[in-house]
Amino acid sequence: MKAVILAAGYGTRLLKDLQNVNEQRLQDLIGTPKPLLPIGGSPLISYWIEALKSALDPKDIFIVERLGAVSCLQLIIEKFRIEDDIIVIGGDTLFYEDFHLQDVLKKYKALYQDNNQANLVLSYICKDEETTKYGILEVDESYRIRAIKEKPLATDTASRQACPCFYMFSNHTLPCVKTFLNEKKDAPIDEKDAPGHFLSWLVTRKPVYFYSISGRFDVGNLQSYLLCDKYFQEKITKLNYLH
Repeated sequence: MKAVILAAGYGTRLLKDLQNVNEQRLQDLIGTPKPLLPIGGSPLISYWIEALKSALDPKDIFIVERLGAVSCLQLIIEKFRIEDDIIVIGGDTLFYEDFHLQDVLKKYKALYQDNNQANLVLSYICKDEETTKYGILEVDESYRIRAIKEKPLATDTASRQACPCFYMFSNHTLPCVKTFLNEKKDAPIDEKDAPGHFLSWLVTRKPVYFYSISGRFDVGNLQSYLLCDKYFQEKITKLNYLH
């Protein structure tokens, strides 16, 4: 298994917020890539690196940026001729303290043994007023995803299953990345390079299941950054997170 950490975001919302604060500590963060933002005293990405090193060889961890999320993924697949299963992680995302990477890996392995076409994503219950911020999964009783609504109104779906950027793709799914990009070559950049759009396209072609977690931090603006930093300062260390 390989792991790809997506660091392609430009952090425009966070940059705008930082430019409008007077606190020197925060102004010093201007220009810092989101995966390198200090969270609880350590760079955000370091929590993922430490967790992944407990399950994978460090040489199997890839960090990519600037091309756009889906294009970055395809670049890694092609350049390193990857034929293994892949974990794809958003470089601006962290989860609550009850998340353990080993539990998710165990669930994925069980799914793969039953069906080597199966893929796994994470999901948590969001509030009614939050559905317009996220991709919302519509699922069946077997935990299989049947459709994804992108930022719907709460009245447009009964589901509250939000989906963060943490995907486990079967090696049989990897060719789909190139197919998706070819089909979307003339589409707007946000449509063909947003991982959520790829996932929405994929669920109609491959079995994709979800694994429940309690919540996540998406470090997209100053408020979410401060909340995440405070949470990790108070509750989390790299020694007990994700293992």
